[in-house]
Amino acid sequence: MSAIFHAGISGYRGRMGRAVSQVLDAREDVVVAARFDWGETADISLCDVIIDFSTPDASLALAQGAAARGGPALVIGSTGFTPEQEAELVKAAEKIAIVKSGNFSLGVNILIGLVQHAAQRLDAQDWDIEITEAHHRRKVDSPSGTALMLGEAAAEGRFTDLADIRSAPYDGVQGERENGKIGFSSIRAGGIIGEHTVLFASEDEVLTLSHSAIDRALFAKGAVAAAAWVRTRRPGLYDMQDVLGFRQA
Repeated sequence: MSAIFHAGISGYRGRMGRAVSQVLDAREDVVVAARFDWGETADISLCDVIIDFSTPDASLALAQGAAARGGPALVIGSTGFTPEQEAELVKAAEKIAIVKSGNFSLGVNILIGLVQHAAQRLDAQDWDIEITEAHHRRKVDSPSGTALMLGEAAAEGRFTDLADIRSAPYDGVQGERENGKIGFSSIRAGGIIGEHTVLFASEDEVLTLSHSAIDRALFAKGAVAAAAWVRTRRPGLYDMQDVLGFRQA
């Protein structure tokens, strides 16, 4: 059995927070030392690592507080951060270890690698890239963090920054689609857990890479695996590619 560690859950009343609670409570190597939501007081010193699925503001405040005291490590699954907030998280990661990801699914992270390789091998002048994502009606940000991760992987495969080749949303008469651009579209409906599709289309053929989430527990299991991994790491900003060993940490 692995060594017992103490974990906290930030945003524990939310859908993902409840799923993380169930996974942690079922493990014999974890003691849940704190469960709290935004605005609630918690003694984070009791934790070796905190898993956070809350809001960008709450996640940043937690990261800054943990950095100020030198711990605990964090696993952050919140999405929708502004560039300024992202920069502040980078600063916090100079003091503590943080795993931040828009998606903790093993399948999605494999998909990210496939998208990067496909984009690298399919000429941007001949192949358009469109990313479609669907989530439940309560999700407030779009495109999803996972869709942006997929877009960044595609852009990296084309040796450029996503900001430089991201297409504006289609609406009205806009003229022909520009070569080399990456388009996004979002669906918000019902209780959809998460659907992501990356479409590569040329004049002659279409390649579709996709992932469907069947049970929200898959994200919770990945986040808990990330927590077990990051609690002993040096300060730095990591992601699931590091956790899964696809990069040297």
